Amino acid sequence: MNPKKKHHLQNFIIILYFGLYLTIGLSLLIKQPFGNPPDEYNRFLIPQYIAENGTLPNGYDESIRIGGYGFSYAFQPILPYMFQGYTMMFVKVFTDSEQALLYTARGVNLFFGLCTAWLVLLLSKKWFHDRRLRWCFAFLATFLPQSIFVHTYVNTDSCCLLSIAIILYGLTLGLEDGFSCGSSILLSAGIILCSLSYYNAYGYILSCMLLFTAFFLSGRPGQIRFDLRSFLKKGSFIAILVLLGIGWWFIRSAILYDGDFLGLYTRNECASLYAIPEFHPDTRVTWQNQGHSLWNMITDSDFWTLSIMSFIGVYGPMTITTSVWVYRFYKALFLLGAVFCALIPHGRTRSGGLYSERKGFRIFYHLNMLFCVLMPLLLSLVYSYSTDYQPQGRYLLPALLPVCYYTFHGLEKAWGLCPIASEKKNTVFTCFSVILCGFMILLLMLTVYGYAFPYYEANPIAP
Repeated sequence: MNPKKKHHLQNFIIILYFGLYLTIGLSLLIKQPFGNPPDEYNRFLIPQYIAENGTLPNGYDESIRIGGYGFSYAFQPILPYMFQGYTMMFVKVFTDSEQALLYTARGVNLFFGLCTAWLVLLLSKKWFHDRRLRWCFAFLATFLPQSIFVHTYVNTDSCCLLSIAIILYGLTLGLEDGFSCGSSILLSAGIILCSLSYYNAYGYILSCMLLFTAFFLSGRPGQIRFDLRSFLKKGSFIAILVLLGIGWWFIRSAILYDGDFLGLYTRNECASLYAIPEFHPDTRVTWQNQGHSLWNMITDSDFWTLSIMSFIGVYGPMTITTSVWVYRFYKALFLLGAVFCALIPHGRTRSGGLYSERKGFRIFYHLNMLFCVLMPLLLSLVYSYSTDYQPQGRYLLPALLPVCYYTFHGLEKAWGLCPIASEKKNTVFTCFSVILCGFMILLLMLTVYGYAFPYYEANPIAP
């Protein structure tokens, strides 16, 4: 293909990619009734408080406590709510419309989603050589129905996904350039956003620390060398940036909550003081306090069904499901990708954007990514078992980018075994990639316009 035409085609695809994202995202943002997405009403209390008072709330503040449960979300990191609240404060200069303020708060998350989509494109260029695989990966990570939904209402999950994309991109660049100043700053920014948005994604912070340390190890067994000077120099730079970015929040929490810098113990204490008996931590009915084992919960409940379905796409207050064929398609895609990735050998495995000749480091890298996939799942299991949180796919979304990577890495390896002549194989693969990306868009539009919008029309007020 002519380089000029190729350039124009690429620009067209990029415009289409972001145009579709904004069109569908804005449609969802505006169409959803207030409070219809999961727990939006209670989350919106915090940016609303910030917009009205210009200060951060104490977790005990009665105006932001969740009715019945007796605690508030202000005990946990609230950086995304701060972005929303102060943006709402600016908008209030021009209008007091409640609808405009709600759309402003939601719009901040849509902007986070747009930034995430952009970073996913950048990551795809590092993680895949083939441009067709890049687009398949980007479309899957961005246009999975649940992925775009989480960026259209008030929550902290949206900022969390952005932070993960920044962390992975910063880590990828760092492994390529030896953690230069630029990649270290980017990695630090991702860690700061992650630390101040969502505890479920902290596995990425731990993995970054481990991979950063392992990067400075070299040599053969019995002759291991550790570049302590570079480790301390570059590690100190990242650590200082991160501590400057997050220290204020944890110091504030320690001061407000008698040393409880994470706020988790104090949140439970608050619930013990103000929760009604039905939701009191000591009397609330859970699988654990009924004497059931974790295995009982896994086998006797709908944990797996709800988790998998809502990871793919369940809208509204966990009530709006889409076509059964949407779930079947994505289940098959993820399963086939995982099986091919695990079973088909590959001579030189791409580890986070570079070919590493150090086999031990490659293995360690993938073990860390596997940990980042499994940690949200394990936390979701604990929540459902010990505190009776409803299984929701948004708890698992921190695993999205590694899952999408391994899905298409597996399909890439499987395609490499396909016994077709090279020229014909290239054409077939191009057609397959275009059809696959188009099909993912059609499934998203079916979910949004065929299932979600009719529900919103029939239920204009959240239950």
